[in-house]
Order: sequence, then structure tokens, then C-alpha cells
Amino acid sequence: MWQWQSDIFLPDRIKLNTSHAEIFRDNVDLQINITLSEDSNKVGFVLYDNDKFFQSKSFQPSLDTKRKVMSANIQKDSKFEIMFAVTPSADSTTTLNDFACVFWSYTKKDWSTEGCTKKKSPSGPAVCICNPENHGQVNFAILMSFDINYEYSEALQWISITGCALSVVGLSVTALYQIITRKSRGSSPTLLVVNVCISMTVFYLLFIFGINNPVQHVNVAKVSGENIVPESDQHKYSDEGPCTAFTALIQYFLLATFTWNTLYGINVFLLFKNSVSGTPSWFPSVSMAVGWGLPAVIVGISLGSSYRVEEPLGYRQEEFCWLAFLDHKQTFSIKKPMVWGFVLPLLLMLISSTAILLHFSKKICRTNPNLNRSGKTSLKKKMLSSCSLAVMLGLSWVTGYILLITQEKNLKFILSVVFCLLNTTQVG
Repeated sequence: MWQWQSDIFLPDRIKLNTSHAEIFRDNVDLQINITLSEDSNKVGFVLYDNDKFFQSKSFQPSLDTKRKVMSANIQKDSKFEIMFAVTPSADSTTTLNDFACVFWSYTKKDWSTEGCTKKKSPSGPAVCICNPENHGQVNFAILMSFDINYEYSEALQWISITGCALSVVGLSVTALYQIITRKSRGSSPTLLVVNVCISMTVFYLLFIFGINNPVQHVNVAKVSGENIVPESDQHKYSDEGPCTAFTALIQYFLLATFTWNTLYGINVFLLFKNSVSGTPSWFPSVSMAVGWGLPAVIVGISLGSSYRVEEPLGYRQEEFCWLAFLDHKQTFSIKKPMVWGFVLPLLLMLISSTAILLHFSKKICRTNPNLNRSGKTSLKKKMLSSCSLAVMLGLSWVTGYILLITQEKNLKFILSVVFCLLNTTQVG
């Protein structure tokens, strides 16, 4: 029996032990047990530190895992059986899901399971037994598939729920008041404010009832008896449960809220520009199309380009129901929908509306003789209301997101209080 137990090239990194005939649990990374016939006594091994010489088409790794390959040089016409075991490296971020015992087929130019079997072991090393027909140089490996250990977000604290509930009540009252008193201010401002209230109300309800993922995968070893080459070193679950639907709805109504707020700012600018005639007659219909249509287009593009039923995490996160922004190596990626499906449109809307309002409102207020003092004051208040709502909503969203990913209890409580205050302030 050979035992390999170090990543460093030292004289004692490979040990020969002739007193053991079976695989046993020990603090080693690789154990090899060779059964040779009486006339077979020549065998040699090479352990490759990676699999760069063995590029597989069927096994496509996505995690930053290392796969060592054991190459055996067997005497021609000899009868032998090789039993080898590999202990997976300890990693708190992943859990072994399954593995396959394989050797490299030069005919297929890929990994093959022919002549290899595996032993189910819920704990301890992954054990393989191989008896390949071809002699000479044979390359063995154990292809492992892992589950990522996700830290699922906890249920919202009562403070956060209270803040969202107060916002829902306040927004409902505001929308009702705007509808009742619409004759005193015209249809265009009422339309904008009511739609802002509707989109924000639905968003808060979705945040309360749909932000936590109801389907949580408990990672335990699920080693099967079948020796099948896995597709990747990361086990992927097909989409199940309503989390993807909640993610799409939250993305839609949050984008709709910012879009309607931007349209409200544009309406203020048009009132500056056309102080006598008011906003154009086409503005309400265009606002309806843009306010509800633009978010739908962005969500549709996000789903179409990144979502697959067999791989839902290309679109959303697993920890809670929101857009994905980390790649398979758990690093920030601009290719994920969180960036171009939410942050980028949001920044463009905030920058454009703020720039237009600040630049043109000051210029028009100074040169337009048709505006009296009270009119200027009213329009300035509307402009500040639009800007402050965008800022408060942005701060609220950022605080809510940090609240979801935070695990420390004291910080979570502080963020819950801030989140509650930001939500209740928006209503005012």
C-alpha cells in the first residue's frame, strides 16, 4: 500500500506499507492498494498535481477545485486490481455531493468509468476499485461534485416588518387621497403619484412575504451507487419553488418605482418649460407605456439571457430571492443581472433625472417671466420631493440588502431600525 500525504515534495511524502491489504482511515490524502498476480511484480506511479493534460468534454469544472491524476505504469500482460481512496480537502464552503471513479480513455479522449466501481462512504475517503483492460500507462482519477454551503437569510425582524407595513398603509392613504382630490391638481400629477404609490406598495408587500427563499437545500453527502461522470464539480439543482418568480416581481416593481419617480421629475421639468400650457397631452399615455413597459423589458431581457430551469442561479441568488451578482467562484461579476439588470438602469435614471432637474430648473426659474413667486416655490418643492424620494428609496434598498446578507445579530438589529426609519420617512 502506498500513502501520499503532502503537497510538498519531500522524501517521505510517499510511504510504502506492506502490512495493510485494505483501505483504512488515516490522515493521508491518497491511499493505493494494489493486488497483483504472482507473475506480476512491476508497477510504477506518477501523481500529477492537476489535470491540465486531461481536458475533458463531459466534465466541465466551474469551481476553483484541484483534481490530481494518478498515472500507473503496469507491466504488460499482468493481472492486477487497484483500489485507491482520496480524502476530500476540508472546506467549510462546500460539501461533497457525489463522486465518480474514472480512468482516461485515449480512444474517447475523455474520462471513462469502464472497469471502475466505487464504494459508498457517507464519511471518510472516497474509495474506488479499478481493473482496466488496457495495460501500460493508465491514468486514474476521482471526479467529485460538491454542494456550496449557502448561508440563507433569516426571517425579517419585527422592526423591518413594522417599517414596511407602515409604508404600505401610508402609500395606500396617499394614493387614495390623490385620487379623491385629483380635480384640484389635474390628471397628470395624480397619475404619476398614484403609480409611484402602487409600485412601492407592491414592492414592500413582495419584500415582506417573498424575499426569503422557502426552498433551502440541506447539504448532506448523497453518494449514489451508480458510477457516472458528473457534469461539473459543482452540483446544480433545478429550479423549484417560487423564489425565481418573487425575484422577477421584486425586480420589476422596484424598477417601476424608480421609473415612475423619474417620470415625475420629467413632469416637473415640463411644468417649468411650459408654465402656461402645462405638460403636453401625450405625456400621460407615454408615461403609462414607459412606467410599466420599460421595467418589463429589462426584466424580460434579464430572464431570457441568464435564467435556465436547470440552472436558476444564473439569474437569482440562493440565499434569498434577489438578483445574482456573484459568479461561480463567489466573486463579483459585471456579467450578472444585478449589475446591468438593476444597478445600471437605476444609475442612469437617477443621474439623468437629477441632472435635468438641477440644470434646467435653475435656468428656467431665472428667465421665465410667466412664473410667479408661489409658482416657483411650488415647482421647487416638487423637484426636491422627486430627488429626495429617489435618494431615500435608494438608501432604503441598500440598507435592506445589507440587512439580508448580515449574520451578526447586533448589526442586524441596528440595520432593522434604520430600514424602518427610512421606509416610514418615504411616506411623509
